[in-house]
Amino acid sequence: MGEKEQAKPLAPASHRIHVEEGAEAQSMETKKYNRRRCIKCCGISTALILILAATMLVLAFTVFRVKKPVLKMNSVKVEGLDVAMEANFRLGTNVTLVADVSMKNPNVASFKLDNSTTYLFYGGKMVGEAKTPPGHARARRTMHMNITVDILADQLLDVHRLWSDLQAGALPMGSYTRISGKVNILNIIKKHVVVRMNCTMTVDIHSQSMRDQDCKKHVSF
Repeated sequence: MGEKEQAKPLAPASHRIHVEEGAEAQSMETKKYNRRRCIKCCGISTALILILAATMLVLAFTVFRVKKPVLKMNSVKVEGLDVAMEANFRLGTNVTLVADVSMKNPNVASFKLDNSTTYLFYGGKMVGEAKTPPGHARARRTMHMNITVDILADQLLDVHRLWSDLQAGALPMGSYTRISGKVNILNIIKKHVVVRMNCTMTVDIHSQSMRDQDCKKHVSF
């Protein structure tokens, strides 16, 4: 049995060396290919991240930048002044000032308004106050509000110049309005905004309307 079987000859040493060198070269090529592929993927990912960051930065300073709302007093009229004058401003006499105020929202998101307050002044005294309920100024739209201020007759009577101003046919008055709220852009950019407006005006007794209006506005974030 042992005689019949012959030992198989081993492969020549030179052949084994060539096979090992070929396998090692193939392994090196595979590693180089994987490395180049990894570098290419990392480069593409980095470029995409940089483009996205640059786009977000541009949007943050242009489209998504929170802009100042514009508050404007369009008109003012007084109701019940003639009746109050006939009654000599007795207690219980109602005089009402109605102001048409607009809020322009130039932002790409709505402006959520909190409670706002308007004060009316005459002769250095506060003679009326009004509260405006919360609301929404839609994106890039103008919101109109009618602010009604009940004027306190007893406060008017405390101003010594009242009768001389009535005889002259004009009441110089002032108002202060404060509106606060929030602008929320995609839950990424959130800003608390406060708009203040100080106005001086003259109420014409005969027409019961406003003239010589001058308003100064201030917006803070």
